[in-house]
Amino acid sequence: MPENIPPPDADAQLPPTRLMIVLGVAISLMHIWFNVVTVLSSLWQNSLHFAGFALMAVLVYPLRKNSTLMWRALDLLVGLLAAGSALFLIAREDAIYARGVHMAHSEWVAAIILILCALELTRRVAGWFIPVLILIALSYVGWWGGLISGVFKFAGLSFETILFRSVYGDDALFGTIAGISSTYVFMFILFGAFLLRSGAGEFVIDLARAVAGRMVGGPGLVAVMASGLMGTISGSAVANTASTGVITIPLMKRAGFPSKFAAGVEAAASTGGQLMPPIMGAGAFVMATYTQISYNTIVMVSILPAILYFAAVGFFVRIEAKRSHVDALDNEEVSALEVFKKGGIVFLLPIAVLIGLLIYGFTPTYAAGLSILAVIVASWFSPNRMGPRAIIEAMAMGARNMVMTAILLCAVGLIVNVISTAGVGNTFSLMINQWAGHSLVIAIALIALASLVLGMGLPVTAAYIVLGTLSAPALYALISDGLLVHALVSGQIPEAAKAIFMIASPEHLAVIGHPMTSAAAQAIVDAVPVDMASMVREAVISTHDLTFALLSAHLIIFWLSQDSNVTPPVALAAFTAAAIAGTKPMETGFQSWKLAKGLYVIPLLFAYTPFIGGSWAGDFEIFFFAFFGLYAFAAGLEGFMETRLGWPLRLLTLACAGALLWPSPWWVHVAGLLVLSWLFMRSFRTSRREELVAA
Repeated sequence: MPENIPPPDADAQLPPTRLMIVLGVAISLMHIWFNVVTVLSSLWQNSLHFAGFALMAVLVYPLRKNSTLMWRALDLLVGLLAAGSALFLIAREDAIYARGVHMAHSEWVAAIILILCALELTRRVAGWFIPVLILIALSYVGWWGGLISGVFKFAGLSFETILFRSVYGDDALFGTIAGISSTYVFMFILFGAFLLRSGAGEFVIDLARAVAGRMVGGPGLVAVMASGLMGTISGSAVANTASTGVITIPLMKRAGFPSKFAAGVEAAASTGGQLMPPIMGAGAFVMATYTQISYNTIVMVSILPAILYFAAVGFFVRIEAKRSHVDALDNEEVSALEVFKKGGIVFLLPIAVLIGLLIYGFTPTYAAGLSILAVIVASWFSPNRMGPRAIIEAMAMGARNMVMTAILLCAVGLIVNVISTAGVGNTFSLMINQWAGHSLVIAIALIALASLVLGMGLPVTAAYIVLGTLSAPALYALISDGLLVHALVSGQIPEAAKAIFMIASPEHLAVIGHPMTSAAAQAIVDAVPVDMASMVREAVISTHDLTFALLSAHLIIFWLSQDSNVTPPVALAAFTAAAIAGTKPMETGFQSWKLAKGLYVIPLLFAYTPFIGGSWAGDFEIFFFAFFGLYAFAAGLEGFMETRLGWPLRLLTLACAGALLWPSPWWVHVAGLLVLSWLFMRSFRTSRREELVAA
């Protein structure tokens, strides 16, 4: 990721800094205007969004670090060309349609300039990977797609058609993803900037210290808790690591945690920021748009899984604390009541307003706008009152924090547009189905591998968008076909659905509606033609179950997309933590990857249990056993509970983890919990004896 290092000359830095503030405030006010006050057409709104952040991007990511006046002028020219060509083309939309969707020479030139500027801005904010991927995608539909053979052969589009669809397509530069960026994502990043400027970040860390500071492994638990709460503000793993890590990593090191472990904890905990409701980075908004499932539903079903993730990291912290003899933070006592009196209202009131408005049915953008006002009002009941200067700084900070995300989400639209135009997504999904057979585990492993490869060059949200477009249909088909097999096995087939089977699988009609073996049911599902599979699922499976099968597929992909934050060779959050801790980046990356194993374990619950879309009682039952299962998993992986575990007990602990996590009859879960309890008590007593001997 390119760094924006300001020039050493302070006087030379002042004009662009002032310009950034003015431009940032203007961009924030513009977004508040068209998200809360008025309604614009999506093309105009998204093009204004891109134009504003194109101008901001050339200031935040200059072509040269120590730029002279000439280089600054060149940067400004790139920004003006990008913004001007975007607005010019949207203004010419009606004229292009009036000519029968033919572009004039000036429009050709503007479109070429726009795409080249988008490539350059993307290169500046995220490196070469995405621009190269865009060029490969555009050349595929225009040239080399026709030269290859096989399922990915594509006849090709004219240059004019490529330019037109890249600008005006539903999934293009100013399409659906840009719309998500200009509405939900920006408004919530702006809300987070106001919260941070109001002092909510200090409150989060102080509250975490008050609650967890005196526990066993307190500093590590403070990092976990603070990062979870900060996730409600920023939703960015790297931002979480940078903001909380400068406090928590030194605390962990001072208390006795190994430096590498301290950095890994902060990176793994901060990665959970994008899994933590209510904001969840940009993921929840993208998911809501793709699946047409309400944002509120996505947030509600994500609460328990997010708690499980942070609990899993916390278990590793406790185990390491016992191993490294870390007991508490220090002798300092921090009262939770004092923390709440000092600044709790600044954090709690705006979050409560946001959640309340969402529950009552307000749109996320409108709710975010009113919650920003709640931040300002709440700040006046705290020592850190927000006046005009603070409000201006918060708006400028929000725009500055959005630059990379805005440019990337608009640019990724060019790739998604090619995927949808050429039908690559459907082909890729069929390939996953073929490679995985009927195994969800293999499909999830393939998607995890693909997410790691994409994560080497794409940020998390962009990786989720591309991977979701390519593989979500395959995963959804496997999950829903599992429901279909279950219905056939039980014989619970509606009479109306039998008419569909008469067409889709007439040779099996006689046995449909009667109990059968899983193998026989799977054979019937396999016999259904691909073009009729959706019709059969909708006839047999309830709308509720299909909806949550789709949501489960997207949540699996979204969770797996987070792994690039903590998985070498590209582990941005881990590398940020390593810089703070003074540890080797790759070693820290492997440490954070180990601590973030919940990213791989919890999606299996989405795939194989009704954790998503089940009853509340069922969800809490799964949560309860999974909570202890994750502890058993961490202890078995580390070979340590309250004291060291020998290999036989270690394997028994991992067996308990399997019994508690895998979908099984209730008595298997209970048996696993009882054995785990015995193991813990045995380890606890051994630990006490060792402490007495050492004393």
